[in-house]
Amino acid sequence: MYHRIFTNILLLLTTTPVLLAQGEQEKKLLDLQGQYDKLEEQQKALLGPIEDIKLAIMQHDLAAQGLPAQQAGEQVIVHPGHSLVWDAQHHVPKWTAHLVLPDIMKGSLARIDTFLPDPAAPGSDLFDEYWNSGYDRGHMVPSADMRWSQKALQATYLYSNIAPQKAEMNREAWADLEDWGRRYVHYAKERVFIVTGPVMKDGLPLLSTPTTKEAVSIPELCFKAFADLDGPEKKGIAFIMNNGPAQRTLMEYAVSIDSLERLTGLDLFPAVDDATEAAIEALCTPDAWRGEGDPTAGEATPLKAPLPGGRFNTTQAKYQIGKTATVCGTVVSMRRTQKANAVYLNMDRNHPNQEFYATIWDYNGPNFHYDPVTYLVNKKVCITGKVTVYNEIARISVNNENEIELWDEIVKP
Repeated sequence: MYHRIFTNILLLLTTTPVLLAQGEQEKKLLDLQGQYDKLEEQQKALLGPIEDIKLAIMQHDLAAQGLPAQQAGEQVIVHPGHSLVWDAQHHVPKWTAHLVLPDIMKGSLARIDTFLPDPAAPGSDLFDEYWNSGYDRGHMVPSADMRWSQKALQATYLYSNIAPQKAEMNREAWADLEDWGRRYVHYAKERVFIVTGPVMKDGLPLLSTPTTKEAVSIPELCFKAFADLDGPEKKGIAFIMNNGPAQRTLMEYAVSIDSLERLTGLDLFPAVDDATEAAIEALCTPDAWRGEGDPTAGEATPLKAPLPGGRFNTTQAKYQIGKTATVCGTVVSMRRTQKANAVYLNMDRNHPNQEFYATIWDYNGPNFHYDPVTYLVNKKVCITGKVTVYNEIARISVNNENEIELWDEIVKP
């Protein structure tokens, strides 16, 4: 018995320092956790004021540089994150204007999908008009552009920010355009001013449901205009899209802001100094809208159809499968594979996103007096041959250099 007691005492004496040390560590942990919790509370308390100041700066800068010219009788409605003019005749926004900030990469707020009338826009209680109408409630200011601010996000779900769009447009080409704008902001790390709206005119069809009260016009076209006014290289570009399935690639919808203004009658960036306004509104260069690190860097916009002499651009190639045709585009990259003993000319878009490519098999190499890998890269060319398909991508196998023409030779004066 005494032996057991002695053993227990000895065990207690040898473990007491460990127990004491453990207790001190737990006390330190609790103290540090308390400090961390206080810092978290302070951080949360700062988020609201920071958000409010960012929204205030956005509205100031929008008013200073980003709003279209107002016409007689128009009233600008200001919301957190965007501004608009309401078209009470057609029950859609005449235009919306907003800024996309690099903060979008930190935004994680979820979609709301609860659409509400705008108290500042008479006749914007439009639930009955859209429900089962066959048209999507198409955001003009994308909700995803505002996922860093709950206030700004909620404002995008007001019916004053909505126009009827076919699902094939809203969920596909229009969504791609919105993604394109955010991608530029992310890689360029610069804000972008955006003006968006439907193209309205008299005689447009109306949404029709059994409970319709308001006459909501269905646009045939919608537009977006982008202006980068912060970066060292000021630039602008616009897009006009048909309200339905896309017939072309995204960049083929690009136009100059000048041409959009002629179509709509709007003056989009009148507050910008005259020289800068004239310069950016004349531009239509999609390839300039790629920031450093953008995976699409180096790609080219497909040549605008129709092409001379019955030729086709790279997006049209898929409609020529099984036929002998001439397909034209820019050789943006090359791949030489040892396994296939071939050179692949990627046209307009990089592998694996290209819609058309050409193949020069190794045994046809002697039929070229130049090295295609070094000579053709970054050149616009036209390739003639039978269009086939592999892995759902159109292609032509080139037998000799006579089947490749330089675009500059085709369109020279």
